[in-house]
Amino acid sequence: MSRTALRICPLCEATCGLTLTIEGTRVTGARGDREDVFSKGFICPKGASFGAVDSDPDRLRTPLVRRDGELREATWEEAFDAVAAGLRPVLEGHGPNSVGVVLGNPNVHTVAGALYPPVLLAGLGTRSVFTASTVDQMPKHVSSGLLFGDANAIPVPDLDHTDHLLLIGANPLESNGSLCTAPDFPGRLKALKARGGHLTVVDPRRTRTAKLADRHLAIRPGTDALLLAAMAHTLFAEDLTDLAGLAPHVQGLDELRDAIGDFTPDAVAGACDIDAETIRTLARELAAAPTAAVYARIGSCTVPHGTLASWLVDVLNILTGNLDRPGGALFPQAATDRTPRPAGPGRGFALGRWRSRVRQLPEAKGELPLSALAEEIDTPTGEGEPVRALIVVAANPVLSAPDGDRLDKALDSLDFMVSVDPYLNETSRHANVVLPPPPPSQSPHHDFAFNTLAVRNQVRYSRPAVPLEPGRMAESEILARLILAATGMHGTDPAAVDAMVIDQTLGKAVTEAHSPVYGRDPKELAGQLTGETGPERRLDMMLRLGPYGDGFGVRPDGLSLARLLAHPHGIDLGPLRPRLPQPLKTRSGTVELLPGPIAADLPRLREALRERPAGLVLVGRRHLRSNNSWMHNVPALTGGSNRCTLHIHPEDADRLGLRDGADVRVKGAGGEVVAPAEVTDAVRPGVVSLPHGWGHDRPGTRLGHAATAPGVNVNQLLDGSLLDPLSGNAVLNGIPVHLTPSL
Repeated sequence: MSRTALRICPLCEATCGLTLTIEGTRVTGARGDREDVFSKGFICPKGASFGAVDSDPDRLRTPLVRRDGELREATWEEAFDAVAAGLRPVLEGHGPNSVGVVLGNPNVHTVAGALYPPVLLAGLGTRSVFTASTVDQMPKHVSSGLLFGDANAIPVPDLDHTDHLLLIGANPLESNGSLCTAPDFPGRLKALKARGGHLTVVDPRRTRTAKLADRHLAIRPGTDALLLAAMAHTLFAEDLTDLAGLAPHVQGLDELRDAIGDFTPDAVAGACDIDAETIRTLARELAAAPTAAVYARIGSCTVPHGTLASWLVDVLNILTGNLDRPGGALFPQAATDRTPRPAGPGRGFALGRWRSRVRQLPEAKGELPLSALAEEIDTPTGEGEPVRALIVVAANPVLSAPDGDRLDKALDSLDFMVSVDPYLNETSRHANVVLPPPPPSQSPHHDFAFNTLAVRNQVRYSRPAVPLEPGRMAESEILARLILAATGMHGTDPAAVDAMVIDQTLGKAVTEAHSPVYGRDPKELAGQLTGETGPERRLDMMLRLGPYGDGFGVRPDGLSLARLLAHPHGIDLGPLRPRLPQPLKTRSGTVELLPGPIAADLPRLREALRERPAGLVLVGRRHLRSNNSWMHNVPALTGGSNRCTLHIHPEDADRLGLRDGADVRVKGAGGEVVAPAEVTDAVRPGVVSLPHGWGHDRPGTRLGHAATAPGVNVNQLLDGSLLDPLSGNAVLNGIPVHLTPSL
């Protein structure tokens, strides 16, 4: 007998509500939840394939422990015994930095992935922390930290109310949006145009998003910061700046004008391959629109000037008065955010508080560049101990980091490695212990991270759609036990981890004058928490302390877990609203328009005015039916347009003698790959494109379907040396490559 259950989709950043059809304990269908307060029934191919993702036969169901060189099934007790026995000697013998932690993108898609890694890092005390952020969005975190004092204060475009939207290096019709959580991004863009708004897309590829635009500009890859600087220059030169209500909250306007004086439209036109008058027109249209927003994503982040480009996006929003106003770019307010503190100066944001051991690369937001992981393991020289043990949680850096071949070898040299992953993939195959979390249907869901980036304030929570099957362990318990095993408390009740966090959080909250529980008894407050599990009690605590919370009885109509459970389709908290100056945490208490590190990096951008690539350059691309390297093992999500092919313009194909469908050898600084050519005018001349996340051809994995069409690892073309210096983000786009027919 079938039944239905509600579930928030965890497969991309759109966070759509789903209605699952369940036969027994198996998900047999998924459709959009039309009553969901945020997604209103929208669904994409990934969400529609929820059941196939959930029941993939290659998902691991029991832990694996390496014995006599082979990974073999083991009990949970044996697995955590092995973790404690493997990690503790490294920590005690070589210090905390000898244990590295790698966190992958899927962590932000699960409740446990959001709640437990911070506790793990605090318990270990290691500075050897690497995440997917430094092959993705770290430039935006750094620019936000420098501008606003908080690396997580990221303004998002008010898609539903703006009159003018400028998209740079973003393709939300295929990615579903990123750092901008918006179910039915395509529908929202169509609605923008239907109400008379204007959409401009800047991208070297004619993507599905670009085809929808009123204007598409095929920029030369890697020159986004130059274009944006010239637009800002035009606003100053033509007296088009108007900060409006932002003026009291902004400092550094005159200094900014002087700093970008060299970046005239005429000066940057040759480098960007966009004529000067078009650049001026972009600036004028932005200033003239009743409301407008500039939004840029991965194409503008994974380039040599990613932080400068991210900074200039917000600079343009500020100079036109569109930051923090409806129809512009606003700061979301998530239900689990901390209790808003009074506006005023904060501690600010610092870069380079420590550096990597080998290349002395600066940390950003507590992380070292993922590009440096291999050298931190395999290079004995340098300050301090190399990484000797690794904890990898939901990450596959062999495919996602530059030069996977080197990292592949480095992982084999570790003293110990534990991987939390549902698959035996290109990275987890090296582990001494693999701890598999259950499938999504057996896990709860709340979007801690993505609600801080949502285009509308709302809150939703899904309990597991089906019970945990025998032999499985909840992801929250896996990570709690991992924390205890790694920090010398192996064998302690895993509930102690949640209890510790609750005690610490409430103990601090009652000492803060702006908190709704100031002066109260933390033990009495803890006794009021509801929920069937530790994570639910923590969610209840965060909701009640948050900006919409009941304050533990102070505001009877406020949020709590009980109220959220009574609204299974979610609770709408209203449109984004102006919030300045409250989100600012800079030392001045204002938006610091020209931070020191930004000013110091501008000479490097001036040098780029003279740069012209001599040959072909490579850019990546995303697919609607994929998310990085996650989903290539699901037949329903591969094939068709979701293939690993090399896009090349007909002019370049003719010049190089390359035929459509024929194999092409692509060589870069880090190595070479062979992929079939797909001749198309969707890329501009001089640019080729390979998708990210492929390369499923290494031995020792259990990815049966992915191995039948493995594709190639585009990141093998990189040697890891190219980084954005401020953020440590890998340069993945606009890199020079050499093409020859593969004989």
